[in-house]
Amino acid sequence: MPQIISSEFPLIRKRRNRYTASIRSLLQETVLTTKDLVMPVFITDDSVDCPIASMPKIKRLTINSLLKECEELLRLGVIAIAPFPNVNNQHKTNDGVYATNPDGILPKALREVKKRFPEMLIFADIALDPYTSHGQDGIIDEEGYILNDITVEMLIKQALICAESGADFVAPSDMMDGRVQKIRENLEKNGLINTGIMAYSAKYASSYYGPFRDAVGSTANLGKSGKHNYQMDCANSDEALQEVALDIQEGADIVMVKPATIYLDIIQRVKTQFAFPTAAYHVSGEYAMLEAAFANNWLDRDKIILETLTSIKRAGADFTFTYYAKDAAKLLQR
Repeated sequence: MPQIISSEFPLIRKRRNRYTASIRSLLQETVLTTKDLVMPVFITDDSVDCPIASMPKIKRLTINSLLKECEELLRLGVIAIAPFPNVNNQHKTNDGVYATNPDGILPKALREVKKRFPEMLIFADIALDPYTSHGQDGIIDEEGYILNDITVEMLIKQALICAESGADFVAPSDMMDGRVQKIRENLEKNGLINTGIMAYSAKYASSYYGPFRDAVGSTANLGKSGKHNYQMDCANSDEALQEVALDIQEGADIVMVKPATIYLDIIQRVKTQFAFPTAAYHVSGEYAMLEAAFANNWLDRDKIILETLTSIKRAGADFTFTYYAKDAAKLLQR
């Protein structure tokens, strides 16, 4: 028989709403679905797929392999990808002009995916770091300083090429000032009024990007240089709101916070302040840390993947770029 407790005990017992799995499910506030996930994919000009040592289970894919990946993602209910190119060193220059080549690896991949899977949403990265010989996101002067306005001119051309090749959203991730407005104006001028812009608005100069730079081949080019004079300081929060406000004013359709779990407070502030479509990027370093823990059996892989992605959505993200998109989709289908 249950123990009878004095009537002086609290009448409000929150545990009643957690008593069974059915009750917990009924009252769940944040529900993660496959439509909340975007899969970042790395593509290569090489003839075979290539594993990425710092990102276990992730590979640079040939275009044929990318098409197979898209087919599986769609079957699992993941409707969006974000392709990033690994460009051969022979194409890398100080100005990153190969980014504007319509026959480059990224535009070619966009056309092939759209031809085979027109329903797949594509977020095309707009930045020069995969294409520059120095690994920076823009064109540099003799002293290594990123030149804002001349870089924006290159980004305008790159965005147009990607939009014409089938990107649903161009996604400037460079953090140059004024680039959203200039890209929007050029898309409008060329009749691409339905191509969206997802701006990496609050992109921090984070140390969690290391494995990504390995994946796109910019680590060696960047060397010991950093990106702190154009990406955001990790100590700043109000500045993120200012950056987001500017990108919205300039015509962004979606804003992004990057990284995600280390900056959940920023995601929440952005969503609360602007009530605007907000994305987050669960970045390569966050992925690599979890993979290390999983490999050592320190954490429960399935539960941690879903808990992590749910926390990002709970903070306010409408969707998340995550290397766990396929894993999470499989778990959600169970």
